Amino acid sequence: MSIFPDYESHDAVGLAELVRSGEVEALELLEAAIERCEQRNASVNAVVHTFFDRARHALTAIDHRAPLSGVPFLLKDAGAHFAGEPTGYACRLFDDFVPERDTTLVRRYREAGLAIFGKTNTPELALAVTTEPEVTGPTLNPWNPGHSPGGSSGGAAAAVATGIVPAAHGSDGGGSIRIPASLCGLVGLKPTRGRVPTGPDRAEGWAGMAQHHVITRSVRDSAAFLDAVEGPEPGDPYHPPSHAGSWMAALEKPVGALRVALIQDSFNGTAVDPDVLEVLGGTARLCEELGHRVEEARCPLSPEQLRNCATLILNSHVNADIRARCRALGREFRREDVSHVTWRMAQAGAEASASDYAAALHHIQYIGRRMGEFSDQFDVILSPTTAAPAPRLGEVDMDTEDLKRYMQVTNRYTAFTQLFNVTGQPAVSLPLGGSPEGLPIGVQLAAAQGGEGLLFGLAAQLERARPWTGLCPQHEGAS
Repeated sequence: MSIFPDYESHDAVGLAELVRSGEVEALELLEAAIERCEQRNASVNAVVHTFFDRARHALTAIDHRAPLSGVPFLLKDAGAHFAGEPTGYACRLFDDFVPERDTTLVRRYREAGLAIFGKTNTPELALAVTTEPEVTGPTLNPWNPGHSPGGSSGGAAAAVATGIVPAAHGSDGGGSIRIPASLCGLVGLKPTRGRVPTGPDRAEGWAGMAQHHVITRSVRDSAAFLDAVEGPEPGDPYHPPSHAGSWMAALEKPVGALRVALIQDSFNGTAVDPDVLEVLGGTARLCEELGHRVEEARCPLSPEQLRNCATLILNSHVNADIRARCRALGREFRREDVSHVTWRMAQAGAEASASDYAAALHHIQYIGRRMGEFSDQFDVILSPTTAAPAPRLGEVDMDTEDLKRYMQVTNRYTAFTQLFNVTGQPAVSLPLGGSPEGLPIGVQLAAAQGGEGLLFGLAAQLERARPWTGLCPQHEGAS
């Protein structure tokens, strides 16, 4: 008989309320999550490292007053360091890497009462839009195992979609939370730059383009997690606009009649799938029915203006991170250490000059200002999250030598997401439709920097009007 059979009928906030009221023991929730992990993970390969006994022991000192007390939780196996547990980055270079201290975010997760019991799969160094690393094997989309759940937080999304956990940690440097959320029928928010801490060992990720948060089934879980972990650390390079009250309170606050910019053309020139545009159109009509003013608009920047600068910055950071790891290992960087795509990225980063990097930084700041001006004209930007539903497994191959084809496929999935990493604006993917083949399709809402409250308010309104929390893929195992 399944442990706590009602486990999946609650989101993280609901589970924490059960623990706080004494209706359910935190250990019971953890065992329910472990049971589902053991029964379902083999079919999706979402979780690549577990530490069940450590999680059980941590619950002996649980604080029932903590906001997410007892909620089972998983960390992405990249960037989220949990002292004493391996962080592999799905890369041979990190086979034996065990951090000695928690990242600030993980410490705050623990203080929030989460029962952390494992790590989720990611592509090599979290660099791809699907999750198919050679080291840990591909993660499968729970809606259709012939397709990818996306990346780079693909393991996190698959774990949530299969019901192992109600929420899981992810990171987003070009869409890596929003893409898998869209492709797995979930909620994925990239917060405003600097909203969530990246320390203590890093002041920023990828020149401020990368942010951390969670993939969830409900909008309120996303808000509750942001309430639990947001806030600056000493010396932070970015200070996002302040806000009054909690993000959870924003869910119930009336948003009024919003000015919504409907953008259908991709930011990088990629063609958009008709099924995606149909879901977008349905969402625009729903917004109008809810009293918002939707106006077709175009991005104020051309694809040519958006190309290259983010790529140069990313390549430079990939090269710097790899070289730092090799120095720690006391040896040279070798071709066999990484996939062909990562090798080429590192080589390109090594060839870029300091002047090239400075020019790229100036350019992304220019883009941020242009988009800031555009956002002054509208409250929210409505667009697809990705230009296509989930790709088939194998379409994105990090060992390919056909880099032109690789980038063509990648561009389908970063077509609407990467811009907001460059600008630092908050953006969220919501599961508001699907393809005729039954693959989820998400839509993206973005706002000006500091506009998470507006996004939460509109997202909650859309969730109430078109509920999605009961929709989930069919899976084997505990129920």
